[in-house]
Amino acid sequence: RHATSKLPDGDLTDIRTLGFRGEALPSIGAVARLRITSRAESADEAWTLRIEGGVVDGPAPAALAIGTRVEVRDLFYATPARLKFLKSERAESGQSLDTVRRLAMAHPGTAFTVTSNGRTSFRADPAVAGLADADPRLERLAAILGRELSENAIEIDAEREGIRLTGFAGLPTYNRGNAMQQYLFVNGRPVRDKLLNGALRGAYQDFLARDRHPVAALFLDIAPGDVDVNVHPAKTEVRFRDAGLVRGLIVGALRHALAEAGHRASTTVAGAAMGAFQPGSSGAPGLPYAASSGRYSGGLAERGAAYAAAFAPAGLPDMETGSVPAGAMEPASVEALRAHPLGIARAQLHETYIVAQTADGIVIVDQHAAHERLVYERMKAALAERGVTRQGLLVPEVVELDGDGAARVLERTDELGELGLVIEPFGEGALVVREVPAMLGEVDAAGLIRDLADEIADLGQALKLKERLEEVCSSMACHGSIRAGRRLSPDEMNAILRQMEATPHSGQCNHGRPTYVELQLSDIEKLFGRR
Repeated sequence: RHATSKLPDGDLTDIRTLGFRGEALPSIGAVARLRITSRAESADEAWTLRIEGGVVDGPAPAALAIGTRVEVRDLFYATPARLKFLKSERAESGQSLDTVRRLAMAHPGTAFTVTSNGRTSFRADPAVAGLADADPRLERLAAILGRELSENAIEIDAEREGIRLTGFAGLPTYNRGNAMQQYLFVNGRPVRDKLLNGALRGAYQDFLARDRHPVAALFLDIAPGDVDVNVHPAKTEVRFRDAGLVRGLIVGALRHALAEAGHRASTTVAGAAMGAFQPGSSGAPGLPYAASSGRYSGGLAERGAAYAAAFAPAGLPDMETGSVPAGAMEPASVEALRAHPLGIARAQLHETYIVAQTADGIVIVDQHAAHERLVYERMKAALAERGVTRQGLLVPEVVELDGDGAARVLERTDELGELGLVIEPFGEGALVVREVPAMLGEVDAAGLIRDLADEIADLGQALKLKERLEEVCSSMACHGSIRAGRRLSPDEMNAILRQMEATPHSGQCNHGRPTYVELQLSDIEKLFGRR
């Protein structure tokens, strides 16, 4: 009891294994029927130890190959009061299965099997490195989370000051309605950490709608002395010596990988479209992305039109009002088609959708969603180059905060200043707001500061101001982009396609919806029974 063997030389700052807490095994033996059978590599025979309701029997000789087997049966049989507070068998089994799944993701070279009531509910065979040139970690993740992940994942591999981040993250258009498919690991240990979850949210913040969540499995390797794994009894939370460095690494690595993905959209978009075409389809399938709510800040339409002129994609000609007959499209060579991933424009349907021919299929583009993303990315680039314009308050506003809220916000003075919010200390527990971002218009400065204080306390970072600025930019881009119902010439349609190919993140609009659907010729032939 209270003993542990996982600490080399008893060094609490150098924990490199996942072993049990010192009290865990005796506690399990006190409330259940526990049996441990083990054989060391150099031993001739195995030994077994039985503990039932805290009563120890053994050790005694046993038969076992090299290794250790731990069996726990009749959990809480010795403590009936605790037993009756267990949830349903399905709920308890689900939590156990989730724990094993996370361990299986972290250790792809180890086999895992879960059996419940004589039925195997989970099995993961060892992933072998070099098998069919596949990444063993991605193979294990795909086996657990589904094969769609391997088709729609971006590889992450970055290092900063001795901290390495690896893993896989889903394309923005491959998202979920909750955060259940976000898996984070620190030195092979599954964790649920606010800082890590906040960094993941920050990296995707202007690619997804608020109610959509990315899919990711990220593995952080850090020196044991730079992370404390003992801040939570279940060890699901950790604390970093330099939290800012870790968060910066995660956000930077994810955003770089997303930018490298360019205009790529998830294969699930095409799969959903094909499902809708199938005979007997009940209509729109359950798409893996959110539809736009259509709600934007009031008073932005006029400003959006002005921004559209300033940030229109280079090379996009003036709009024509005449219709575009299909015969006006000139034939393109195979070489020309292969040179352009999104193909050559062939037609415009319902003055809303651009149809383009690629080397081996077709692409259908939502002209409004696509142009909206192009305008938005150019606005962000301009803001990064010229900075955020500030507007001084005629009467500086004093904001009082409870506890150490003022201190938390003031620690971010430089960061907030870059976003156009200028603050200064104003006595104990208060600060004064002197300037705000001009693009926010009339703003509740006190409410904004209180939101920032709460967010910093919860996530260790101030995302809300940046999100509000990006939301305004997004709304301006929406109002200033080409609308559905606008007739386009062939040159205009091709200009949009070429700009999409050259613009990062153009595979989804600012609300997380896809901007285009790509259908392979083989898929289309299946619809007509040619294959």
